[in-house]
Amino acid sequence: MSRRSGLASLPPSPSLKHQRHQLILEICGHRVCSEEESFLHPAPHAWAYEKRFPTCPQIPVFLGSEVLRESRSADGAVHVVERSCRLRVEAPRLLRKIAGVEHVVFVQRNVLNWRERTLLIEAHNETFASRVVVNENCSYTVHPENEEWTCFEQSASLDIRSFFGFESALEKLAMKQYTANVKRGKEVIEHYLNELISQGTSHIPRWTPAPVREEDARSQAGPRDPGSLEADRPCSGPGPAPETVITDGDKLDADYIERYLGRLTPVQESCLIQLRRWLQETHKGKIPKDEHILRFLRARDFHLDKAREMLCQSLSWRKQHQVDLLLQTWRPPALLEEFYAGGWHYQDIDGRPLYILRLGHMDTKGLMKAVGEEALLKHVLSVNEEGQKRCEGNTKQFGRPISSWTCLVDLEGLNMRHLWRPGVKALLRMIEVVEDNYPETLGRLLIVRAPRVFPVLWTLISPFINENTRQKFLIYSGSNYQGPGGLVDYLDRDVIPDFLGGDCVCNVPEGGLVPKSLYLTEEEQEHTDQLRQWRETYQSASVLRGAPHEVAVEILEGESVITWDFDILRGDVVFSLYHSKQVPKPGPQEPGARAGGQLTDKGWVLGVDYSRVEAPLVCREGESIQGSHVTRWPGIYLLQWQMHSPPGNVACSLPGVEDVLTALHSPGPKCKLLYYYEVLASEDFRGSMSSLESCTSGFSQLSATTSSSSGHSHSSPLVSR
Repeated sequence: MSRRSGLASLPPSPSLKHQRHQLILEICGHRVCSEEESFLHPAPHAWAYEKRFPTCPQIPVFLGSEVLRESRSADGAVHVVERSCRLRVEAPRLLRKIAGVEHVVFVQRNVLNWRERTLLIEAHNETFASRVVVNENCSYTVHPENEEWTCFEQSASLDIRSFFGFESALEKLAMKQYTANVKRGKEVIEHYLNELISQGTSHIPRWTPAPVREEDARSQAGPRDPGSLEADRPCSGPGPAPETVITDGDKLDADYIERYLGRLTPVQESCLIQLRRWLQETHKGKIPKDEHILRFLRARDFHLDKAREMLCQSLSWRKQHQVDLLLQTWRPPALLEEFYAGGWHYQDIDGRPLYILRLGHMDTKGLMKAVGEEALLKHVLSVNEEGQKRCEGNTKQFGRPISSWTCLVDLEGLNMRHLWRPGVKALLRMIEVVEDNYPETLGRLLIVRAPRVFPVLWTLISPFINENTRQKFLIYSGSNYQGPGGLVDYLDRDVIPDFLGGDCVCNVPEGGLVPKSLYLTEEEQEHTDQLRQWRETYQSASVLRGAPHEVAVEILEGESVITWDFDILRGDVVFSLYHSKQVPKPGPQEPGARAGGQLTDKGWVLGVDYSRVEAPLVCREGESIQGSHVTRWPGIYLLQWQMHSPPGNVACSLPGVEDVLTALHSPGPKCKLLYYYEVLASEDFRGSMSSLESCTSGFSQLSATTSSSSGHSHSSPLVSR
């Protein structure tokens, strides 16, 4: 049983007045809002907040806390504290006795950023985490229209999966206590604010970075990874980028453009000013930086209306999913950190941040089954958010505008397992989200060691990639990424990774197969609705002894591609692929059907009426099979699954009607499978090959190999055990 209940959602107040603002109190899920006399800066709220630990006498249910982890950035601007907090259970005695606890433990993580003037708080329950999930998030930020005001956003959720049959009672109790805590919280925040005032603290100066000594600046010279904390320190030379420098109503300062935006024509500059002005007049919330607005204008070729529509949709999406807080709130699971084979690695020859993805070594299917699609999407979004942040850092470091990053994708190890259909669908969804919300952030995509299976994957995904983005792809097969015309044209030799023949040690995780023991249980997958979505992708089939399951696929022209993906749920089967010039008659089990059951009759002779184009593949129970076949001739292709017989008895021809009737009247065992197939039209496949060749001449070797293979048919089956 699963119940979901939103506990609270308090948006920023639109009616803030001078020296009056809303405050929010958060103590392990106990939050209240009140209107009281304000300070001139949000900083006292953070101080009052910290004074409530390790205990808070004003809230009796709060028994105490202890710090689990604490860290500060090198410049002292960011302070992160993670605490374990104990709360007394205020519930009927019977419920406490059944639960067997007198207090519960919450884990709370606070990120105080003095530079950005934000306080981000998140909390989740540790007690009964497998039965009840409580999540709370809160943020203090400076009001975008008046920096003397503080505003906040808060969200909380309660998800009761199961609780000894008392799910409804627990939900009502939680709502009641949460409401009571909200009312009680006003007195608590007043107490600590008054305590600060009595101690003489009513104003806290804004944080400023410590000056960088000359000898420290010299010690930072030389190559370093801009992803380190030191890279976020203000660099020498020009000061921090202003939000906007305007000399008059219709022009931007020339030095500002050259330093932070790059070359703009007068028309482009005018579009930027108009779009920013429109946002200032109509948008409620923080106005994006000029660099961010400019990306959307470039993505729509500076068509003002189209760029405005795209940007507004993206800003709405960011607010809905709290993307602005993602880097502070998202902590990838340990499993992702170990098996997600991607990470940042210095910069390219033009100063763009460099992201390396060893996709061929990454078990995308295992990751999706272990952490779920939503966690993977959130991780991809965090990478894009980090990329934008690194671009800003590199702009300051190198003294010129850098608005995009480079991605190096290593495809060594890519195989048919990566064509697992739910994984491909998830990839297409991620591409769509990134294209819509992070336009013009990819400066260059270097794909190396592309294998023969890559054209099939490219045919599936390339239609969903914007044409402007595809023009930034450079694809190499084999080892032709080495030497002139290869990576050395885009990366300094001292940053080329060691696994690609360079001298630089790369700390990107190597990936590898995710152990099945780490997969989410079916119950957990059902909870996220993931299992239902996957099942909708596949068709189910049963295979009896002597009664195979067959699917007829009509191919109108050669050089089309048939792909398949199936899981063996029970028993062992033999998979084969046949070609026939004649259309098989429907089997007696399913009159009129074109797929399912047995479609052939005993009169067919192997080598005369039909031919085998794929060698039989024995598939064991629990295995997942992916494969493809580039067709040579038009006609009917039959995908066949039949029950596996002991060695020596594997059928080498299609079973006859007698075998089917015998199987139907015998109580023999039954095999079960889920399958999916798809046909990539010849025109689409040839078109994708042409687009691959246009990406870079370095791909011609792979292109020729694939084309020649299709002349006599080729396939790439893979068994995932």
